[in-house]
Amino acid sequence: MAYSHVLLGAETSSTHVTVRHIGVRDLGSALREGFADFNATPTHAIFLCLIYPIIGLVAARFAFGYSVLPLIYPLATGFALVGPFAALGLYELSRRREAGLDVSAARSFDVLQSSSIGAITALGLLLLVVFGIWLAVANAIYVATFGYAEPASLTQFAQDVLTTQKGWALIALGNGVGLLFAALVLTIGAVSFPLLVDRDVGAAVALMTSIQVVLKNPVTMAVWGLIVAALLFIGSLPFFLGLTVVVPVLGHATWHLYRKAVDAEISARPKMRPEPTAKRYAADFPANLFPWIK
Repeated sequence: MAYSHVLLGAETSSTHVTVRHIGVRDLGSALREGFADFNATPTHAIFLCLIYPIIGLVAARFAFGYSVLPLIYPLATGFALVGPFAALGLYELSRRREAGLDVSAARSFDVLQSSSIGAITALGLLLLVVFGIWLAVANAIYVATFGYAEPASLTQFAQDVLTTQKGWALIALGNGVGLLFAALVLTIGAVSFPLLVDRDVGAAVALMTSIQVVLKNPVTMAVWGLIVAALLFIGSLPFFLGLTVVVPVLGHATWHLYRKAVDAEISARPKMRPEPTAKRYAADFPANLFPWIK
């Protein structure tokens, strides 16, 4: 039953979710509403998203220190692949603000006590797998182009990539393949995570709903993907610091995009589990990490 709930949510017999047509104007409206949410809770949103520039800087340091220079760009761009999962707290803040509830930073973690957490984790793991495959493919493309020899220096690496035919081929092929991965994640995560924050529909229903949104609004969602990519690129300059604003705005905007694209009002809301008061013992590990499995 636990696994059935993860896949199908609270209503295994039927789930009431309707996908709407949306236009480019709706994207602009979602961005404005997302920015309004950010303005209403700027301290909380920045606090939640400081991990993005920190991870970016740590990744860059790792790359320089361990001679994996060719993976800096795939790492930086690849973080967008797990963005839909990482923005869970932002969806929760937008949901609570829309409902007129408390939007303090602590409330952003209420989603961890939701009955949807199993489905959210399942889709999050799926995005992590996609991220890992992207890094492996990006590395394979570099090896196929330049071989296994490590770059002698940052200057030499930049010269090889930017001024040679092999480098231009690497840029074209790498970005082309990266676009396919981005399209895959957009299809998987366009509205699936906000839907699971809002409704207990299960991973399978959330995934299919996200796919339906993209199929029903291909042009609009393609424009949304370009907007997200452009804003993330701008936010990564300088040193990823701009992401402390860009990421929360996009996270909040994604919630409002979900609200415009999906009608799930009839579906059951997630139930919140009470905070555990009993002591936890080492013998319960790792089962106590997965409270939705009984």
